[in-house]
Amino acid sequence: MNADWFIDWFNSPYYDILYRHRTEDEARQFLSTLLSFLQPERGARMLDLACGNGRYSRYLAENGYDVTGVDISDSKIEEARKSEHENLSFFRHDMRKVFRFNYYDYVFNFFTSFGYFETDKEHLDTISAARLGLKSGGYFLIDYLNTPKVLRNLVDEEEREVEGVRFKISRYEDKGFIVKKIRLLHRNRELEFSERVRAFGLDDFSSMMNQCRFEVVQVFGDYDLKTYDPQLSDRMIILAIGR
Repeated sequence: MNADWFIDWFNSPYYDILYRHRTEDEARQFLSTLLSFLQPERGARMLDLACGNGRYSRYLAENGYDVTGVDISDSKIEEARKSEHENLSFFRHDMRKVFRFNYYDYVFNFFTSFGYFETDKEHLDTISAARLGLKSGGYFLIDYLNTPKVLRNLVDEEEREVEGVRFKISRYEDKGFIVKKIRLLHRNRELEFSERVRAFGLDDFSSMMNQCRFEVVQVFGDYDLKTYDPQLSDRMIILAIGR
């Protein structure tokens, strides 16, 4: 498998079709709850790491924050830039590298936009880059799937049709990764993509955060920010502060 599978898949128009159900309203509701909890100062600098087409970034900027969105996908950044304004900007960038040093008050990584890489070093590089981009005492939030529940409830095979595209999806665990293989048929064309995400648990994140000079201060289990339960929660949302 291509180690950089995410570049091909995220640049594909079929990614947006398959995940069309991820709505602006969903993002707004979660971020409204999150901002009420965090209480950032007006004008706080925020980095949306792996921002996609910018739906989270746009809402943060609307609330008076200075927001930068970065993503490795050319097509996603091209789309996101259509909504740029004075306090909202987008750049193509690999999150394994530092974007700006000692600059941001908050770094956000939403909707399982982590765990893609083949090596532990690359994941540590990403968290370290986030730490170096933050001011002292800045906050880093990772919104990740809840691995124990996902593994316990994997749907092996699924078929669905979205906007005239027939998707056949298979899921399985492979050498510490949760793999989703996506085969599709559209206009007599057959294509295949994959998603491959590390099966990180909370202990893994705590260790990586500690190595990169973060302290985990809160773990939430859903977008209402209820307490995390490894067996029952839908999400694993980790909030850490830079030391």
